[in-house]
Amino acid sequence: MHLTLSALVLLVACAPATLPPPTAEPKVVAVDAAKEKADGFVPLFDGTTLTGWVGDTKGYKVESLPNGGAENSGVAPAIVCQPGGTNLLTKDEYADFEFRFEFLLTPGANNGIALRSPTEGDPAYVGFESQILDNTADQYKGLKIWQYHGSLYGIAPATATALRPVGQWNSETITMRGRLVKIELNGVVIVDINLDTAAPNGKTVSDHKVEGLTRTQGHLGFCGHGDRVAYRNLRVRKL
Repeated sequence: MHLTLSALVLLVACAPATLPPPTAEPKVVAVDAAKEKADGFVPLFDGTTLTGWVGDTKGYKVESLPNGGAENSGVAPAIVCQPGGTNLLTKDEYADFEFRFEFLLTPGANNGIALRSPTEGDPAYVGFESQILDNTADQYKGLKIWQYHGSLYGIAPATATALRPVGQWNSETITMRGRLVKIELNGVVIVDINLDTAAPNGKTVSDHKVEGLTRTQGHLGFCGHGDRVAYRNLRVRKL
């Protein structure tokens, strides 16, 4: 999300208070690795290095983190945004795709998923950005409805939230097929839009110009804002 501290204070002070979207019960999302492979999913993370990624490779590190939960003991590798981390993008570009991943928030964490983005510029405007955000943090009270977790920044607000408590792993799937965008959080659909309807003639709910509305392909990745957020089990298939 794109807010300096001073801008955030001004926003909260001047904007009418809004609430995060309604809460839905998170579902257990089972991962069938063999089926996913047969369906054409490929990993975006080798579990050891940032090979295949470009951009701020110094702002992210590979760490071994607890799986969480009694049934998921042990540790697993993750890509973790470090203090000051910014944008980390895939080397390859994608047009129509289904992107599956898991993420772990820390208190007050703020990041984003870059979609169909070029390597230069702010993905939220030159491409698309789907919010990764701790909706429960006090500093985010009174945000615009299109700034809460999962929302397509400046374009489409999430209609629900199914975030697990901070410190637990979440599962998310983002699908882009032509002008259609669908986002599922822990098995709950939170965004399901047609870009032409959500932003008719390029007019967005935020009044921001989003050049990404004309893009048909680009890079995936993470839009870091200096907060610690971890990502793992990253896989994608082209549609």
